[in-house]
Amino acid sequence: MIAPLLEIVRRVCPSIARAIADGGYQGPATAAAVQAQVKIPLEIVKRSNATSGFKTLPKRWIVERTFGWLGRCRRLSKDFENLTRSHAAFIILAMIRLMLRRVVRLRNGS
Repeated sequence: MIAPLLEIVRRVCPSIARAIADGGYQGPATAAAVQAQVKIPLEIVKRSNATSGFKTLPKRWIVERTFGWLGRCRRLSKDFENLTRSHAAFIILAMIRLMLRRVVRLRNGS
């Protein structure tokens, strides 16, 4: 279920205003569980039935791009952590590294 994961994310990032999920999570039961446990609305990004072939879904590219960035960190892509806490810590460190590189790049004007 998606709601327990969102509870953890909500504790770490209390400013989250809504959850965006893939079409596999659609349904009133999931939306009600997210609303009851995390108190934020669940927005489902659906693929159109008229679409043929590959088409980038709105908001989905944000997730895929972030997974691509995290995939550059060898520890996250090759090693498997014993504890979920450890893995979450390495994800946070990877995102800190990514953001620091952006700040440095902006300050240097490149």
